[in-house]
Amino acid sequence: MALSAGSFAPCSLQPSRGSIRACHAPRPSPPPLQGGAAVSLTTTRTTGRRANATKGVSAVCQPLGPDRPVWFPGTSPPPWLDGSLPGDFGFDPLGLGSEPEQLRWFAQAELIHGRWAMLAAVGILIPDILSKWGFIDAGFSWYDAGSREYFADPWTLFISQMALMGWAEGRRWADILNPGCVDVEPTLPNRKKPVPDVGYPGGLWFDWANWGRGSPEPVMVLRTKEIKNGRLAMLAFVGFWFQAVYTGQGPVDNLLAHLADPGHCNIFSAFTSQRM
Repeated sequence: MALSAGSFAPCSLQPSRGSIRACHAPRPSPPPLQGGAAVSLTTTRTTGRRANATKGVSAVCQPLGPDRPVWFPGTSPPPWLDGSLPGDFGFDPLGLGSEPEQLRWFAQAELIHGRWAMLAAVGILIPDILSKWGFIDAGFSWYDAGSREYFADPWTLFISQMALMGWAEGRRWADILNPGCVDVEPTLPNRKKPVPDVGYPGGLWFDWANWGRGSPEPVMVLRTKEIKNGRLAMLAFVGFWFQAVYTGQGPVDNLLAHLADPGHCNIFSAFTSQRM
């Protein structure tokens, strides 16, 4: 029987200072309302602007205390960033996440963009390295990869990609709107299905080693590592793009040039050189 993400409520474990506090203890479902309407469990009511802030985002993490790490030592995080999201260090100077639904959307958007950026970084570096080793055409550049000839014409590839990605994104959007409605886990005997958690489907398809399930503390650590690597990959992709526009070379060539002459081949040379 599949439970909604809101069926799991956090509880205090009284851990040591600065540690992560959360649990997977299931919360019993309330009786249905008159007329057959069910009470939604995806809303966690709190006080102030924090109300409903992590609706459907995660069923793992609980707000942390005031002693948690923040992006700038000595500052106080805004009330809507309570440490319950992976990678939350209280950074929101513009107050973009002050509205609960916006915070929920931004958290999912950052997670997906980070994952795409990590795939993009690997997809840029590996062909560049293979080109240097002679396994693929010499001089291959990710920046002009779209102009090359492939097994099908560009329009066929574009329509196929839009159809496949549209189906996947549509399923993900449906799961955001109604957590747990998209069940991709096969039903197997003697194997319990994972609890639906928006953005973390788990199961045999996405977590065959069960790294993302179990005790809350290691799960939170893994999710924080993922979002950190995703943020780094987004910055790396911006760097790859800037290098390709400015130098006309790939990241491996830029790295080799920098190692050969760090004093002249660096980011500052982009602002001091007269090359356009």
